[in-house]
Amino acid sequence: MVSKFRISRHTIFLFFFLSFLFLLFSSCSSTKIIDRTFKKSPSFEQGFAGLAVYDLTAGKMIYEHNASKYFTPASNIKLFSLYTGLKILGDSVPALKYEVRGDSVIFKGTGDPSFLNPDLQESKIAEFLRNRSETLYYFPPSFTEKYFGPGWSWDDYNSYYSVERSSFPVYGNRISVEFPAGAKVPRVSPGIFKDSIGPVTTSENFRGVRREMLSNKFSFDQNTSQRSQPQQVPVKYSPELLVNILRDTLQKEVVLLQDPKSQFRNPKTLYSLPVDSIYRRMMEVSDNFIAEQILLLAAGKIADTLKTEIAIAHMLENHLQDLPDEPQWVDGSGLSRYNLVTPRTMVALLRKIKAEAPVERLFGLMATGGVSGTLKNNYAAATPYIFAKTGTLRNNHSLSGFLRAKSGKILAFSFMNSNYVVPTSELKENMEVILKQLYERN
Repeated sequence: MVSKFRISRHTIFLFFFLSFLFLLFSSCSSTKIIDRTFKKSPSFEQGFAGLAVYDLTAGKMIYEHNASKYFTPASNIKLFSLYTGLKILGDSVPALKYEVRGDSVIFKGTGDPSFLNPDLQESKIAEFLRNRSETLYYFPPSFTEKYFGPGWSWDDYNSYYSVERSSFPVYGNRISVEFPAGAKVPRVSPGIFKDSIGPVTTSENFRGVRREMLSNKFSFDQNTSQRSQPQQVPVKYSPELLVNILRDTLQKEVVLLQDPKSQFRNPKTLYSLPVDSIYRRMMEVSDNFIAEQILLLAAGKIADTLKTEIAIAHMLENHLQDLPDEPQWVDGSGLSRYNLVTPRTMVALLRKIKAEAPVERLFGLMATGGVSGTLKNNYAAATPYIFAKTGTLRNNHSLSGFLRAKSGKILAFSFMNSNYVVPTSELKENMEVILKQLYERN
């Protein structure tokens, strides 16, 4: 009996010792492969790369490479916008504020991006305004934000990703232009802009459709008819434009009210969509416009003033004061190169986001490797393992989010790259080598 007991103890000890060695060398092997990839790959050798990986199951950081260095996050900053929405907005998007006074309805915007937006499900705003029997009066709110964010490239004004911010967006603050086969004149949506576009009349050489910088006058080149895909062009927004579109869309009178004596006394709030509908659009396809409007929505709830810096200051002071490295955060979309964040701060933010929502909900909001959004053509696997937010500006590319390892563990990671000169596709291939190691060996 004594002999069997000693053999049994020895066997158990040997089993645990060998298991420990296996885990130790498996971890070392993974770390060495990652380190070697960073050192040997031209994608990382000539540029500047950082990676932070946190094991949410074990509650500890398991890998760091330049994790405390600052990078330009590009659209990774949308994770800050997501967290802002989760902390401030509740379950539904506030669409507009209104007050009934006798035979009049006075209303103002909240920053809701959903009104007639072709990329979102139909909201309640049009139905609400169309069915009112009272005269409609639009009262522009205390909106003091500039139409572009700080550090945005001014000559991107004609690009689909650089839509103007506003208090009461309509049609996503852009037009869609397409050329039916054989047509000499393009089809424009919304139709109110159909008389604002014509063939180019200058010697300027460009392809597609171009808007004048300070007006809603659009030109198209004569070869645009060869284009098969519609072009999305931002409009030059103003309260007067909004009212004209409202009249045309609702087919009823809408009055622009700018009398400062008309301040609201006891306004009600109309809600439009579930918040996840705008979060998903922002995270999956990296919609800059919606990201910016989320910060305006949050500012309106905090201070009844639609100003981005109000939302940012509130979040930094009340919900982000314990981040490892203070972020330089100036906009909602990441279009600005003034934004600066470290990988370990991005991981800390992801942990905060996870505390606000179950991981399955978060996975459903984000782009999925090989399946959806900006990751549809990358990180493919039989079982998807990457659920994350991309971020790309010229010579900058980042990926931050969640990785579900083969073991079932959930890792929060931030992989940031700046100042590289190789093609981004090549950089992504080497990033995948590293992320695949994390998937296989955790």
